[in-house]
Amino acid sequence: MNIYEKLLALKKKRSSYLALIDPDSTNPDSVGDLAKLFQENGVDGILVGGSIMLKDNFNTVLKNIKESVSIPVLIFPGIFNFVSPYADALLLLSVITSRNPQMLIGEQVRAAPLIKQFDLESIGTGYMLIDGGKISSVQYMSFSQPIPADKSDIAVAHALAAQYLGMKIIYMDAGSGAKNPVPDLMIKRIKQNISLPLIVGGGIKSPEVAAQKAKAGADFVVIGTATEERKEPELIRKFAKAIHEATK
Repeated sequence: MNIYEKLLALKKKRSSYLALIDPDSTNPDSVGDLAKLFQENGVDGILVGGSIMLKDNFNTVLKNIKESVSIPVLIFPGIFNFVSPYADALLLLSVITSRNPQMLIGEQVRAAPLIKQFDLESIGTGYMLIDGGKISSVQYMSFSQPIPADKSDIAVAHALAAQYLGMKIIYMDAGSGAKNPVPDLMIKRIKQNISLPLIVGGGIKSPEVAAQKAKAGADFVVIGTATEERKEPELIRKFAKAIHEATK
């Protein structure tokens, strides 16, 4: 069973919890312990990536995570030298809410030879940037305009376009540290109109809000900043319980 099939199997059971680790904010020597902490407290998979890479430790971080856990480890690329043989799979993002050709196809072309060289499972992902109340790193770095939070119809049209283009996952993101997460109504509307797995992240600061996103239709809820700042087993368990029980 490949990683995409594992994600589909998780989707059938209940909403799942993905933890996001930013290599630039992580000590490579202790990241394996952090990954174990996530796995032992209910996290279903780990995303590794960020909007920029300031430190030359991406491969080391990924290798140490992969050697420490049995749950899926996926690359969540901000720029496409975020390709490594040490992950289980790569979310090959096309920023479908952008009109910047570099984010739609240019970076993916740059990444493709490495993906082939490493024989890395690639999961085509329609990445949708949603306004989270402030300029996010991904918005700034990608020269992309986010979809306004009150424009669910525009969001639905983008998600449907991604599905019809043959992408395998929709990822809605308000951005790291967003003031506001993706609105429940927008999640619900998209979920009603697509058949693809739906990932939602950005600005989800509490287990209660995480549960709301799962109930609205998120198959996978991504938590990054909230647990990066507080690496507490109890908090991680609370997020896991809230997400898992929201759709039982």
